[in-house]
Amino acid sequence: MAVALKPSKIRIGLEAAIALFAGILGVLTIFWHDWIEALTGWDPDHHNGSFEWLIVAALLLIAIVMGAVARRDSRLRAAAIMARP
Repeated sequence: MAVALKPSKIRIGLEAAIALFAGILGVLTIFWHDWIEALTGWDPDHHNGSFEWLIVAALLLIAIVMGAVARRDSRLRAAAIMARP
């Protein structure tokens, strides 16, 4: 019988932190489109706004995926702790 290893607390915390950070940046980008230009001076779409919407979509997708992974790992950890003899 194979023994499933439980995910570490550090891994779950990092996954949740990445999800939170990506979500915050995604929402920030929705309301302040030019934060990338203000921070870096880089303007790939010449104030068109299309690149910012691509970034919003990517960041929110990362937030959703990492949040789901953190939740799954948290449940796996709880199940492994409960299954211990």
